[in-house]
Amino acid sequence: MGPAHAPPLQATEELLSELAAYSEELESASPQEILRWATTRYAPYFTMATAFGPEGMCLIHMLAEVAPETPIFNLDTGYQFPETLELRERVKERYGIEVKYYRPDTTVEQYEQLHGGPLYERDPNRCCADRKLSVLKGAVVGMQAWASAIRRDQSPDRAKAPIVGWDAKFQLVKVSPLANWTKVDVWGMMERDKIPYNPLHDRGYASIGCWPCTRAVLFGEDERAGRWSGTQKTECGLHSLDDRS
Repeated sequence: MGPAHAPPLQATEELLSELAAYSEELESASPQEILRWATTRYAPYFTMATAFGPEGMCLIHMLAEVAPETPIFNLDTGYQFPETLELRERVKERYGIEVKYYRPDTTVEQYEQLHGGPLYERDPNRCCADRKLSVLKGAVVGMQAWASAIRRDQSPDRAKAPIVGWDAKFQLVKVSPLANWTKVDVWGMMERDKIPYNPLHDRGYASIGCWPCTRAVLFGEDERAGRWSGTQKTECGLHSLDDRS
C-alpha cells in the first residue's frame, strides 16, 4: 500500500478551513475530477474501502482510469454474501486491480463462540464495531485520505456529507466523489460502461452488507431499509456523521 507511514494530519482550524474551501470548490466537479484532485494531492497516502456496491464499483471503474495504483481494500467480516466476494475476482479480471482483504482477528466461528452465539442478533452495533470499524482503523494506518462511495440522497445522515471533509473517527481526510450523484446517475454509468455488479441487486437488494443483517427492499421503501431491518440502526458506523467516537 505504498510507503508504510505518512505524516499524520492534525485537525487544526487551518486544515478544516482548507478542506471546507476545497469541498466548496469541488461541489460542481465531476467524480473523475474529484478523484484526480484527491489522488494528486494525497497519493500514495490515498486509499479506498469498498463493499463492492454499485457506487463503489463506479469509483473503481473511475480509479482504473484516473489512478489505477490506488490501493483498494474490502473489510471481510466473514459474513459477506458469496456474490459479494465473487465481485473481487471480476474486478481483478476487468481492471487488473487486486482488492485487498482485511479481516478481524477472529473467524466467525471463534467470534460467535466467544459471545455465546451470533452477536449480530443481540448487539449489531458491537458486531459492526468489532468486525468492521476496528478492522478499518488498522487498514488505514499510514494513510492520510480515503474515498467514500456515499451519496447524499441515500439517507438523512448522508445528506450532510461534504465532498471533502475531515473524518474524525478515523483521523483521515474523507473524499466523497459521488455525494451529488443519484441512484439514476450510478446505474446509468453501470449500464453505459457495462460495469460488473452484484447479482443480488437484480433480486431486490438495494444496499448490500453482511448477509445476516441485509434483506431485499419492498416497493416504496428507502434503499437502505433492507439494512438492519426492524431496528433503528441504518449505518455500520463507517459513514455515520453524528458518531464522532
